[in-house]
Amino acid sequence: MDSHPAPGRPDDGLSLRERKKRQTRQRISDVATPLFAARGFDKVTVAEVAEAAGVSTMTVFNHFARKEDLYLDRIPEALALFSRAVRERRPGETAAAPVRRLFLELADAGHPLGGLGDTFPAFWRVILDSPALRARVREAVEELEDALAQAVAETTGARPGDPVPRLTAALTVTAYRTVVATTMARLLAGERAADAAPGHRTLIGTTFDALEAALRALDGPVLGPGTP
Repeated sequence: MDSHPAPGRPDDGLSLRERKKRQTRQRISDVATPLFAARGFDKVTVAEVAEAAGVSTMTVFNHFARKEDLYLDRIPEALALFSRAVRERRPGETAAAPVRRLFLELADAGHPLGGLGDTFPAFWRVILDSPALRARVREAVEELEDALAQAVAETTGARPGDPVPRLTAALTVTAYRTVVATTMARLLAGERAADAAPGHRTLIGTTFDALEAALRALDGPVLGPGTP
């Protein structure tokens, strides 16, 4: 995926070595993405990506656990951004409020995780054409639910086995996915991002309003830290 930075991305404080590792990882992904887009994900080998990036195959796997993550390289960033938003939410807030704010911020910035951009349909067509990538997306959804459930549990003091953090996370991720999928269908049909933007923002608002109401109706701890 492209190297569009996330709003508030925590780059400060990284050592020179960590910065170089991040740059190498990004370079490999930037080389891999157009190869996959041009020829199809399943027809490009990791060795070909390594050669095009000027690194060894071992170096590729040092940065990416599997081939699918070369294309879906935003998964770690999504886990970090959304779980941090939930952990740092304001007292009295459910998980919906900070995720809504982050979602809008990402969309306004044209970030890939914001679900709104003219280059996104081409990116998603590669995923739709590859069973391996579609399976990895499903795994990523589970990983995001796990991360958010843990963040909710940690910040509310939920007891082990309490289903509320898991349900909160599942509903929150479903709301996010619903908006992204709805807008992506419009973009895949040929609509421009600028034309879809007002509806995208409105859908975020209505979807997360409903989510907020659902979360507040749950029995159990759902509100942010410091809530009486």
